[in-house]
Amino acid sequence: MKSLTLPRFSFFLSILTILLISSSFTTTRIDWKHLGSRTVNYRLDKDVIKLTAKEGSFRKLKIKITGGSLTMHKMVVQYGNGKKDIIQLKHNFSRKSETRIIDLKGNKRIIRNITFIYDTKKSSIKKAKIHVFGKH
Repeated sequence: MKSLTLPRFSFFLSILTILLISSSFTTTRIDWKHLGSRTVNYRLDKDVIKLTAKEGSFRKLKIKITGGSLTMHKMVVQYGNGKKDIIQLKHNFSRKSETRIIDLKGNKRIIRNITFIYDTKKSSIKKAKIHVFGKH
């Protein structure tokens, strides 16, 4: 069995040190939290996803559409303090599509509910399902 020579040992020790130092600078990955889902109807309609303070406070939202397609007109986010943000989306979503990341005004916000105003066409075989995700 060969032993490591001093230059090889120093090289491996240097690599190990670099890996340990670089790992200390990485940030913790924050995953998206699923806040709720609603299956939509075949017409102009609105749905509400209610939340409580136990879900926490959020800085960002993202919407994913599965199942069928729909046209999302806007969403209204009502915060724990009663204030509302109306977010215009006006976008046709196909199944398996999602919105841009939506930054909420202010810092972390407790959300009371999110209302979606949308319409669908009966030409879609399946009803669309709206999924809401939040990021702390």
